[in-house]
Amino acid sequence: MEKKIYPRDFDKEIVYLKNVITKPNIEIGDYTIYNDYVHDPRDFEKNNVLYHYPIHNDKLKIGKFCSIACGAKFIFNCANHSMKSLSTYTFPIFFDEWNLDSANIREAWDNKGDIVIGNDVWIGYEAVILSGVTIGDGAIIGARAVVTKDVPPYTIVGGVPAKPIRKRFDDKTIEKLEKIRWFDWPQDKIKESIEFIQHGNIDELMKMYGVINNG
Repeated sequence: MEKKIYPRDFDKEIVYLKNVITKPNIEIGDYTIYNDYVHDPRDFEKNNVLYHYPIHNDKLKIGKFCSIACGAKFIFNCANHSMKSLSTYTFPIFFDEWNLDSANIREAWDNKGDIVIGNDVWIGYEAVILSGVTIGDGAIIGARAVVTKDVPPYTIVGGVPAKPIRKRFDDKTIEKLEKIRWFDWPQDKIKESIEFIQHGNIDELMKMYGVINNG
């Protein structure tokens, strides 16, 4: 993919997200795509990563081969007005108005941590991921779901707040997928294995894993 922005030259609604990111506190894996038919998908940082102010130094980390649908939002810590205070008003931000110490601005918000998205995750239309959430490899986030808690690998969640619907595969298949981590393979080996991946042939994929590891 190198520095290629559009996976398909004729389609300006889908971008390789890694190649349009400019902020150092956003990390995107190879081949992860974002689709937006409302706004320019190159404006992902501005339109989809919200309340992500440098003062918190919180991070958005998204793995490889993820598919992010139009309007998905990632809401960070500066949206979390402090619950420790008797008021939710952000007095520390307006320190000059209230004669407060400017060094304590971060007290205006609760800090719940980074947002970490695994590999091969599908995030549906207008889903919302809140700060502090980790989503495991292979998970699926339903359209307009609001994710407030961690999502296990290869689990489908949906709703407000998002709750588990079912696992994508049986436990043995998930165990194998977590072991082989096909998305970390060299590109040529992924190309050789696409048919197995697409048709759910975990046994052949395991054989390819053995070939890779036995050199």
